[in-house]
Amino acid sequence: MRDHLTGRVRKAPENFVPAQDVGTVFAQAKAGRRDFIRSAFAAAAGATAAVATSARATAIGDGDPNILELPAHSKGLGQAVVTDGYGKPSQYEANVQRRQSPGLTQTKQASVSFAPLQSLFGIVTPSGLHFERHHQGWWDIDPSKHRLMVNGLVLNAKVFTMDEIMRLPSVSRFHFIECGANTGMEWGNVAVPTVQYTHGMLSCSEFTGVPLIRLLEMAGADLKKGKFVLAEGADGSSMTRTIPMELITSGEVLVAYGQNGEMLRPEQGYPLRLVVPGVQGVSWVKYLRRIEVGDMPYATKDEAIHYVDLMPDGQHRQYSSIQECKSVVTTPSGGQMLLDKGFYNITGLAWSGRAKIRRVDVSVDGGRNWRTARLEGTVMDKCLTRFNLDWVWNGEECIIQSRAMDETGYVQPTYQQLRAVRGSRSIYHNNAIQSWAVHANGEVANVQLA
Repeated sequence: MRDHLTGRVRKAPENFVPAQDVGTVFAQAKAGRRDFIRSAFAAAAGATAAVATSARATAIGDGDPNILELPAHSKGLGQAVVTDGYGKPSQYEANVQRRQSPGLTQTKQASVSFAPLQSLFGIVTPSGLHFERHHQGWWDIDPSKHRLMVNGLVLNAKVFTMDEIMRLPSVSRFHFIECGANTGMEWGNVAVPTVQYTHGMLSCSEFTGVPLIRLLEMAGADLKKGKFVLAEGADGSSMTRTIPMELITSGEVLVAYGQNGEMLRPEQGYPLRLVVPGVQGVSWVKYLRRIEVGDMPYATKDEAIHYVDLMPDGQHRQYSSIQECKSVVTTPSGGQMLLDKGFYNITGLAWSGRAKIRRVDVSVDGGRNWRTARLEGTVMDKCLTRFNLDWVWNGEECIIQSRAMDETGYVQPTYQQLRAVRGSRSIYHNNAIQSWAVHANGEVANVQLA
């Protein structure tokens, strides 16, 4: 009677900190404690476990009423065509949402939302679930009034309208975008319970636009003296980032207006943003309004005092923009629960800002032994890669990890290896191996190995 339950996974609890308790989380975060968020998650997990147990009990018996009794949708007319001009997810998927991490920031406009990696399939992030990072809130800008200026070391400074950009020959490419602070809360120790909060500042889309090099050529940019460009956004924070010219002359940097077959969403920089494959998300400037060609790095506020790496000797490392090779198992992952012994598909995502993913290994014994996972679909450059591995759980405690390697030969490090070089006080560029502990009762928890 238990065979039909083999391999079932209970989902992680969603939105486990009520709005009225966020203040408590802030207070504890300032004091360096995480007791409240852990207890709130445990309570939410217990509630969903009770629901899962009830559902299992109903399914075991003389017959399943969901099969024996004909449901309403098999006996009548459904909804009319085009009830909604823009399609929406099922009401039963309402919990699959971007979520803001309680205690991370105190200003809603300068904050982050995390993509629900544990609920996604393949490599593409639906536009409505793409993670967000804003420095002064998002805007819905009138495209007829938006302009892009190209100036600096150019023969003819130019101003482009959206119509002028969109009439140029376009390209469409799949790329991941990851915030430099993704997994940043885990530098010192385990901080958050689920993969949505550990790794959810990560998404992948098909972006459509015009290579930036084409616009620079139209303006007569001096590609010998011009070693860098400054990208500037139109939001109130005046986000500005230095981009090395070699990335642009390669043709990979895009001035993008499309995402996943439609126009960019306002939260993603509508009507125009920069796409800089492999580089941390802050350089993918949203609401793009100006490109200036220069002969040296600009050392703007967001690259001189922010988005820098604190090293063990007290110095700050600047312009460390490349997102190094990284991976994470999304199922089984923190907050989920394995309901039975038996077969499971371990699945997750791997990515690298330098090259294609070459291989992903998976361990179920804390890194003592590794098996090579299957890479799903076509492996693309600077793009998410889905991996899978067959696994039979025998009911014993274990620790699941994934380790990615890219085509340059770079291998994703352990926390011990990463901290030996970077220390434990950083915020940015944490690409260490993630560990999920599966307990004997099936509960999966976020852990770190010394």
